[in-house]
Amino acid sequence: MGLVAEVLERPERVEQTALDSPWVTIVWNDPVNLMNYVSYVFRSYFGFSRQEADRRMLQVHNEGRAVVAAGPREEMERHVEAMHDFGLWATLAKADE
Repeated sequence: MGLVAEVLERPERVEQTALDSPWVTIVWNDPVNLMNYVSYVFRSYFGFSRQEADRRMLQVHNEGRAVVAAGPREEMERHVEAMHDFGLWATLAKADE
């Protein structure tokens, strides 16, 4: 069955796929914030364990960035805004990019 025929028969599938496309919140390395502060933010805001917060903080430090959350765009926008409120540099992107 071709894609056009499938879309015509099941339009809700295409619409649902577009709505469910995951987004991610990315925290970027910066020259301002100390590593222990970044770890603290990850623990206090996202509820990560100390080990997980430190792992992601080290990823930010060593690789320049870390994905800290994934989900619907609106939720990721809230996370980015919260990271900015904490003074961290954060952006959102489609998960599949």
